Amino acid sequence: MVTRVLPHDRSSFTQGLELSGGTLYEGTGQHGRSVLRALDPDTGRVLEEERLPTELFGEGITVVGDRIWQITWQEGVALERDRETLRELRRVDYEGEGWGLCHDGTRLVMSDGGSRLTFRDPATFAPTGSVEVTLEGRPVPELNELECAGGQVWANVWGSERLVRIDPASGQVNMVVDASGLLPWTERSGTDVLNGIAAVPGTDEYLLTGKLWPHVYRVRFVPE
Repeated sequence: MVTRVLPHDRSSFTQGLELSGGTLYEGTGQHGRSVLRALDPDTGRVLEEERLPTELFGEGITVVGDRIWQITWQEGVALERDRETLRELRRVDYEGEGWGLCHDGTRLVMSDGGSRLTFRDPATFAPTGSVEVTLEGRPVPELNELECAGGQVWANVWGSERLVRIDPASGQVNMVVDASGLLPWTERSGTDVLNGIAAVPGTDEYLLTGKLWPHVYRVRFVPE
């Protein structure tokens, strides 16, 4: 159920979305166009912005205290940034691709486009474990942007308009959300896939958007 429709920059190729301390943080992708932004969630106004070097394709982001981690697609580089200024503080190398990222309060959770979630130390970015994500016993591939909320991990499934809620202890999907009716067909020209989920702290609502979408939708998930 949609509770509010908010503005979104149609040029943003959204790869990461997180709402923290009243600020909406968005990481975008594509070589030469990747940025990290701090936004006013109600108006979409850019409060701060830092561009990535042309050779880096930005992916998922997450807030950890006074820092923000931002990962990259195929470059194997994670950037640690200052939360207030968004400026880069250091880089850490990792193996494989980077797609989605979230912080569950004690550890980072990362996706790589496959069906496995990797857990990482939020201070060092070193891997500490992993879990295979399954639905009714079958792997769920193409896990993309992530959101950690309420002890669960939400994931966009790339190439679809589905979101899945995952128990990180077992990897089992315990809820599937069909968001196919969210963006009207009359507004889909020039847009790309659904990608971007951010929990609204203190509520049971979430912000959803997509790559090159004109809106951010504040929603509450309800049974059909």
